[in-house]
Amino acid sequence: MHYVAVIDKDPESAYGIRFPEVPGCFSAVDTFEEIVPNAIEALSLFFEDQEPAPPRGLEAVREEAAGNVAEGAALMMIPYVRDRKRVVRVHLSLDKGFLDTMDEAARMRGMTRSAFVQKAATREMLDPA
Repeated sequence: MHYVAVIDKDPESAYGIRFPEVPGCFSAVDTFEEIVPNAIEALSLFFEDQEPAPPRGLEAVREEAAGNVAEGAALMMIPYVRDRKRVVRVHLSLDKGFLDTMDEAARMRGMTRSAFVQKAATREMLDPA
């Protein structure tokens, strides 16, 4: 499930992130690179104690935010990643050489294998391609 974020930035200010489909859910960040992780966290925290409303979709929000976009705002699809507060063990089959290389990359970053895989999978889910 993805929600549409409206991203604005005035000169000398932070990036503002808001979700027209989720009134009251917003965030602000200093750098462009922080937008997606903070937007995901904002949605996760907002829906922590309630069921998420079904998203209306890009076209509905695009019409609603047309004025903002005309003034320089951008629209971005943000996935809602539900934090279920529990870890689940899974089984993956990977080539041994690949696994060794992945483990080394995780070690170099001070991460566990699981954290590395989750971070890489999250980055891939956020890629619009």
